[in-house]
Amino acid sequence: MNKLHVTSNRENIAMRISWYSIAVNVFLSLGKFVAGIFGHSAAMVSDAIHSASDVFATFIVMAGIKVSGRASDEDHQYGHERLECVASILLAVILGLTGLGIGYSGIDKILNQDASSLAVPTFLPLAAAVVSILVKEAMYWYTRHYALLLESDALMADAWHHRSDSLSSIGSFIGILGARLGFPVLDPIASVVICLMILQAGYEIFKGAIDKMVDKACSKEEEDAMRAKVESIPGVYHIDLLHTRQFGNRIFVDVEVSADDSLTLLQSHQIAESIHHSIEQDFPNVKHCMVHINPISEVSHECFNPGILRTKNQEHGNQSVRTKQKIVI
Repeated sequence: MNKLHVTSNRENIAMRISWYSIAVNVFLSLGKFVAGIFGHSAAMVSDAIHSASDVFATFIVMAGIKVSGRASDEDHQYGHERLECVASILLAVILGLTGLGIGYSGIDKILNQDASSLAVPTFLPLAAAVVSILVKEAMYWYTRHYALLLESDALMADAWHHRSDSLSSIGSFIGILGARLGFPVLDPIASVVICLMILQAGYEIFKGAIDKMVDKACSKEEEDAMRAKVESIPGVYHIDLLHTRQFGNRIFVDVEVSADDSLTLLQSHQIAESIHHSIEQDFPNVKHCMVHINPISEVSHECFNPGILRTKNQEHGNQSVRTKQKIVI
C-alpha cells in the first residue's frame, strides 16, 4: 500500500480497523459468556468480561485517533497529534491493570487453592476458549500490521489488548482442561505468567507514548536518510544542523545548511524551498520542515560547533546580523 495514500487516509483506515475490533469483541464476549454459564466455567465467564472490556478500550483508541487528526487551530497551532499519545497512555494503564488483575487472581488461587469452581466445566467452554485464542490472535496480527503501517501507538496498544485476551483465553483453556484432568493448579500458574507478559507489553506501549510526548528524535536510520536527501539538493555545501522531534505520529524537522555567500536572497530562498519540499514529500510523516541558510564563510566545517557559531555572532553584534542571510522556510 502506498505510504502517501496511507498517511492521507490514516483516520479512515484506523476507524475501520477499530470497528472490526469492536464487532469481534462483542461477538466473542457474548459467545464466551453463554459458554461459561451453560458450561459451568467461572474462568470462561471472567474471560468474557475481559473481552467486553476491550470494547471500551477500542473506543478510547477511536477517540484518540479522531481528536489527534483535527486540523491546527488558533489555540493549538502545531496540531493535536499528541492526543493520540494520551490515548496510548490510557490504554497502557488499562492493559497494566488487566495484567495485574489476572496475576492477582492466579496468585490468590495458588495460595488458596479451591478446585471446586473448576472441577465441573463441560466441553463447551473448552471449545469456546480455542475459538477465542484463534480469533484474538488473528486480530492481534491484523491490528498490529496496520498499527505499524500507520505508525499508531494507540492501534498498537489495541493490538496488544487483542493479544492479552488471547493469552487470557489460553489461561482459561489450561485451567478448564486442567480441571477436567484433575490438575486445577495449572490455571493460576498460567495466569501469573500471562500477567508478566501483559505488563511487559503495557510498559513498552507506555514508554513509546511518553517518548513521543517529550520530543524524542527519529531513529538514526531515518535521520541519515534525511541528511542524504538534503545533501543531494544543488547549492547545499554542508549540513550544519539537522534536528528531528516526534510529535505524536508526525515529525518536525529543523535543518541548517551552508550556501555560497554570493547567492542572492532569491537564490538562497530557492535552495531552502527545495530542501523544504523534498523532505516533506519524501518523508510523508514529516508535518513541517524548517530550513535555515547560513553563509559558508561563517562556518568552520572541520570542527563545526553551533555554540561557537552563536558566540561568534554575539561578538560581531549588528555586523553579524547585517552580513548573515537568514532564509527560513
